[in-house]
Amino acid sequence: MKVFILCIILCTFFMHVVSDVGADVVSVSVMEGDSVTLYTGLNKSQQERMKWYFHVDRIAEITGDLRKICTDDECKERFRDRLKLDHQTGSLTITNITITDTGLYKLLINSHNSEIIFGVSVSAISAALLDKMKKKEGKSVSLDPGVINHPNDMMMWYFNDSLIAEITGDQSEICTDDQCKERFRDRLKFGSGSLTIKNCITTDSGLYTLQIISSRFNIIRSFSVTVTDAFGVDTDGLSVMEGDSVTLHTDVKMTQQDRIRWYFNSIRIAEIIYNHSKICTDDQCKERFRDRLQLDSHTGDLTITNTRTTDAGVYKLLMNSRNSERIFNVAVSGVSAAERHEVNRKLLEKGESVTLNHGVISPNSSEPFSGAAAASASVKLVVFLILLLSCCSWL
Repeated sequence: MKVFILCIILCTFFMHVVSDVGADVVSVSVMEGDSVTLYTGLNKSQQERMKWYFHVDRIAEITGDLRKICTDDECKERFRDRLKLDHQTGSLTITNITITDTGLYKLLINSHNSEIIFGVSVSAISAALLDKMKKKEGKSVSLDPGVINHPNDMMMWYFNDSLIAEITGDQSEICTDDQCKERFRDRLKFGSGSLTIKNCITTDSGLYTLQIISSRFNIIRSFSVTVTDAFGVDTDGLSVMEGDSVTLHTDVKMTQQDRIRWYFNSIRIAEIIYNHSKICTDDQCKERFRDRLQLDSHTGDLTITNTRTTDAGVYKLLMNSRNSERIFNVAVSGVSAAERHEVNRKLLEKGESVTLNHGVISPNSSEPFSGAAAASASVKLVVFLILLLSCCSWL
């Protein structure tokens, strides 16, 4: 009974704190590696002045047409070039989010005399979850976003940047184009927000991206799936960022009798026959690589320069003289902030990496923000959360 009364007191205290600062509070849980965009919900005018704080440290601001993001020294090397600021809306993006980014983010809009608090919680990706993304041919793999799907949410699944499935409320569409239908052939299935790929084949390997759009947030989450040959063909998984160069090693030295062939998703892209090497032309490679492939004549190693997200997929190495093959599953991530913002804008007009959209609430105070007020609000909110968790554990 005493514990119950304590919980009531804590909740009353929390409501008092929120009413004191006059702030809307939005909380969201994300996974390590996600990209998070905190939206202002406004189109900035020249008179607009917006400030972003992480706890009590100012990390970004826009004044008129001028914008500024904190340096590594000013941000105590916390974000390291992972902050992006939209000059048109004032929205703040945190890319490749880490556990240390967990905390309170405050947006202050002077012209509206208002503020909003974003409570961001970042969870680590477990080894068990990564193991679930590795399957042998013929098995099924389920991609579980680990979030609750609300009736009005829009969920969109992409495979190597191509839309493969979409669900809004009770309405769902899977593989609306012929290319997707040909690739998966009725092997995709929805269930409680997760996407299941049945009877997996090696060409299902690659980067799957989920985008969840609601009235208050947008989550972008990626899953790197590796499907190995059922007969135990040696398979390597590689993850790179867009713009990187990656070399796929044969681990052999070529002899005059060796014949090596490289395939990308069943398309032959390079080969060495005795002392003669050949790389596919733009027409043969369907203009995918455009002079970005390099072949080592001594080892047969294949290098892809300036990688793009469209380069993600399965690369197969065949060595005829050794009667062996090897599979490389390459995942490419890191679409630029500008491109991702444009995708989000179009989707919202039609209707990462997490988009939090808020309504602005004016505080009672005439002064929109001060360092002391921010510190006080942060301390009160953190104390409340700690006490509430302790209270719940007692129950």
